Amino acid sequence: MTVRAIQPNEFRWFDYRPYTFSLGLTVPGPKAILSGHSASEYDPSAERIVVKGGMTEQAQTAYDKVEAILEAAGMSLEDVVHVTENITLAGIDDAVVAAEVRRDRLGSAAPAVNTICVDRLLRPAALIEVAVTAAPGGGTAVVADSSRPGLLAEAPARAAGGITYLPSVLPVDDGGKIVGDDLQTQTAAVYERAARMLADAGLSWANAGFVVDFTTPATLRDYRATGAVRREHLTAPYPGSAGILMSRLAHPDALIQLDIMATTETLETVNPGWDRYEKLTYSPAVRAGDILFMSGQAALDPETEQAVHAGDVAAQAEYTYNNINEVLRAAGGGPEHLVETVEFVTPAGLPRYRETASVRQRMLSAPYPSSTGIVCERLLRPEFELEVLPLAIIPRSTADA
Repeated sequence: MTVRAIQPNEFRWFDYRPYTFSLGLTVPGPKAILSGHSASEYDPSAERIVVKGGMTEQAQTAYDKVEAILEAAGMSLEDVVHVTENITLAGIDDAVVAAEVRRDRLGSAAPAVNTICVDRLLRPAALIEVAVTAAPGGGTAVVADSSRPGLLAEAPARAAGGITYLPSVLPVDDGGKIVGDDLQTQTAAVYERAARMLADAGLSWANAGFVVDFTTPATLRDYRATGAVRREHLTAPYPGSAGILMSRLAHPDALIQLDIMATTETLETVNPGWDRYEKLTYSPAVRAGDILFMSGQAALDPETEQAVHAGDVAAQAEYTYNNINEVLRAAGGGPEHLVETVEFVTPAGLPRYRETASVRQRMLSAPYPSSTGIVCERLLRPEFELEVLPLAIIPRSTADA
């Protein structure tokens, strides 16, 4: 099975053909990986894209789009394996409303759910953007022992196409109360809770292919110290990883949140020869069968460890995608194997963010990857205006050729 763009015969919300991302892709697994979709639609009277309604209406529209795309791929909402709901600061108090819409629309599906509180979305009026992965039959429920209750009983994990998707992990106790009020304590709590979730799924930290931690700018001075907690839990080959700063997290008192993809495949480190990763608890990428879990990339010179192109988001995008393509080449692939990107852009980079489309057009290839764009308060380096989280599928036959 090759990677193909999903192209509905009718997509009433807007003309998707000019964009440098796909509405969704069908990929080996078989799976469908969709871009993030909000309630944006073209308004002929205004001659522009608009977003209308409150949380209920916007969530319904987002799932209408998801349903139309899945139908074009021969699937339905009941095949959804994994959902990421990016909910803005303006909409996070209505996250329970979004969850009600999701449960109503997905029917019998019980996907793994990641809820991320984002500063805003690319469309200013958007409150929610939904990205899903689906597989025929909804993948497989992942529980080590269904006869005993575990952390995954209330927050399911699902597996499809070689990836196990865990729900968002917050630093809470079994009663849902936040553990600690400082970053170090919460980081220890969230990694221990994640270890229990992995164990419930019959896995361990050795199976983690990708780990993204969300934290807040207020914790930045203490963030480096969390590396000690990572070293207690993670072992080589270290997973792909990213650290993203949001004004607040899904729980108002949380200082850190983990979203994790794991695998039962053997993990192998992929490194283009960048020495800086020898001292870190994450890898440029790890291969798991045909899947390449890649760390977040920004405009950082891997040799000097200095940020480059400060103040120029388009130049940063070109440098970032060049780094991504170097990792892909080291894995035996190329930009044609990129199946998903999540782009985090800062308020400083937002005014010129449209210019990054021409960079993607030049440096990537059709069918363009599924993509989601999110506005975060800032990134780990103050010079960064853009960070990209990529995922690739490189068939072994290609890499070994």
